[in-house]
Amino acid sequence: MRRTAALIAGGGPAGAAAAIGLTRAGLRPLLIERDAETRDALCGGFLSWATIARLAALGVDPLALGAHRIDRVALLHGAREAAAALPATAAALSRRSLDSALLAEARRAGAAIERGVGVRAFEAGSLRLDDGATIGGDALVLATGKHELRGAARPRPGANAAIGLRWRLAPSAALTRLIAGRIELHLFRGGYAGLNLQEHGGANLCLAVRPSRLAEAGNRPDALLAALAEEAPALARRLAATAGIGPAQAIANIPYGWRAHRGDAGVYRVGDQCGVIPSLAGEGMAIAVASGVAAADAIVRGEPSADFQPRFARRLRRPLSLAAALWHAAEHPTGARALIAAVGVAPGLAALAARLTRLD
Repeated sequence: MRRTAALIAGGGPAGAAAAIGLTRAGLRPLLIERDAETRDALCGGFLSWATIARLAALGVDPLALGAHRIDRVALLHGAREAAAALPATAAALSRRSLDSALLAEARRAGAAIERGVGVRAFEAGSLRLDDGATIGGDALVLATGKHELRGAARPRPGANAAIGLRWRLAPSAALTRLIAGRIELHLFRGGYAGLNLQEHGGANLCLAVRPSRLAEAGNRPDALLAALAEEAPALARRLAATAGIGPAQAIANIPYGWRAHRGDAGVYRVGDQCGVIPSLAGEGMAIAVASGVAAADAIVRGEPSADFQPRFARRLRRPLSLAAALWHAAEHPTGARALIAAVGVAPGLAALAARLTRLD
């Protein structure tokens, strides 16, 4: 069995951030990633100003990678709309571009990276790979995102936990005119959709929806999207403006609001494995990067995971709690109308909510 001082499972932003932090401290971690090539992950295309600053500290500049600048947020429900300025400039960048840049920086820093290596289970402090081999580490950074690892799975969420859906909208001048410079949150019964342009002019449309609402559409994502377009004129205009809608991607059982309060011996949970914030807050990538850096710092200082995990959970308490409250309000028509009315009367409330849902 191979062993390494620090083993990282997962090559997303959290795992790459941990690798950069460990190598900068003089360690040489081993990062294993199941995908041989970087793919465009379903979630995480929005980067808050806080995320941009955290990425800059790791040597990655999203704007230099062509990220689309965003300075306003818009809430939409039915025929209602309210918009407000964000506290600072945010950005939208595909996960393919972001993950590639972070892994390249980790490799430049000196981390060992093995790709195309699938992890089957966590057993007795080691990772069992798809080929039956095992790798052990004095410390394991668990950065598998929303995907569970046998032997280290999070508690199963309730029966009506959120489902994530994503479509790529092809670039068009009409679509750019409608949403340039904005992150749009389209609120509907049973969920919400986030929409923004990304670096190549196309748009990312991500939904967080209750299974019960998807069931009304026969559990067919495209049928749900068509139903939402009939309910929401603004969303219909944006779908009509695109040059094409790509196939739906989906992920089930997203445990929004969950935090890891306890650390297993030698296992440092980061990213979505340490806490899952409702995506309408736009802070998932900041949590991924910050937790990866914090885990690396804890490993270097010799802080046991039993102390690291509850400490980081305390940092997550406020942003996750507030984001969950906003999510629950937004998915009910009465709450959605109230949110839009409040932002319409006092746009500063949107900026306040944005600041309060940032990590630290």
